[in-house]
Amino acid sequence: MEVLLNELSLHGQFSSIQDFKSAMATIMLTRNILKQSGRNLHCHKNFLQVQITAKINLQEALSEIGRIDKNMQRSVLSWLTKDGPFWDEDRQHNSGEYFEYKAKVVTDSSLGEAAYRCFIGSECHTLSFSSLNWQLSPIKITWHRNESCTIDVDVPNHWEFNSLKVALEKASGPITSWKQLADNMKRRCQNLNFSTNSFVYLYPHPFADSAAKRIVELLLFLDKFKTCFDENGKRTDEGNRLYQNHFTGDKAWFTDSSSDEINNFSDKLTFNHPSKSDECLFCSWHGKIKTPQFRIHFSWPISANKPLYVPYIGQKLTKK
Repeated sequence: MEVLLNELSLHGQFSSIQDFKSAMATIMLTRNILKQSGRNLHCHKNFLQVQITAKINLQEALSEIGRIDKNMQRSVLSWLTKDGPFWDEDRQHNSGEYFEYKAKVVTDSSLGEAAYRCFIGSECHTLSFSSLNWQLSPIKITWHRNESCTIDVDVPNHWEFNSLKVALEKASGPITSWKQLADNMKRRCQNLNFSTNSFVYLYPHPFADSAAKRIVELLLFLDKFKTCFDENGKRTDEGNRLYQNHFTGDKAWFTDSSSDEINNFSDKLTFNHPSKSDECLFCSWHGKIKTPQFRIHFSWPISANKPLYVPYIGQKLTKK
């Protein structure tokens, strides 16, 4: 479960610095409790520029707070300028997308990011400052994919700790081992066909939290992409958009191996078939995890009527 701080819930609504200080204390308490559960409260790198009152932004408000509470000032500034984590450093939605909430564009905001993460299957919630405008859940974000197609995405939202506490209790705990990752993904990715050994290649390596999160993200995306076909077996508009965004271009999440890699490592890119003992699968297509260099190899092409096999998740196989 991921929690993003809704920066749009600060819109100059506070009448005094003291009122804002009380609200920020609640947010910081919630952040600490999230950290105790192994999670983070993700914020935007430019969060200091949002308005607190009609005339004062957050950075200016913290200067005022520092005169009476240095500890709060330091802890908030450290979070918003150094510690993060900042969701926009690992953003998943494209800046060219059109996400809207109540006729206002929310692309490049935490709401747009949360909507995209929810759409691809991640368990993503937002935390809002208490305000009449934001005391609702879910927040319904409209995603205008093109001129003729829109999607409504419900983003779970919290403005008090009790509701977030209930969500935390229901959520799966943070993944802390490769075995736990394997169990979690096999349960959640019902459109993927894993082999008995798909995840065991990870086990000799020290568990890496950032790599685990990236593997979850890529597998959930593949699971979602497998559903993007119509009754005639053709990719839907959504499937075409996902393909263009994540299977093509210099920053593609998924690519085929180069011709040299295919020629030099064809044996390593050939795996036992997950369900047919007398057959093998050649899987040169893969998803990329940069640190450490792990790969998710899967069958290609992805189609409506054929299983999507994921026979290997582990260290990069084509190292020279």
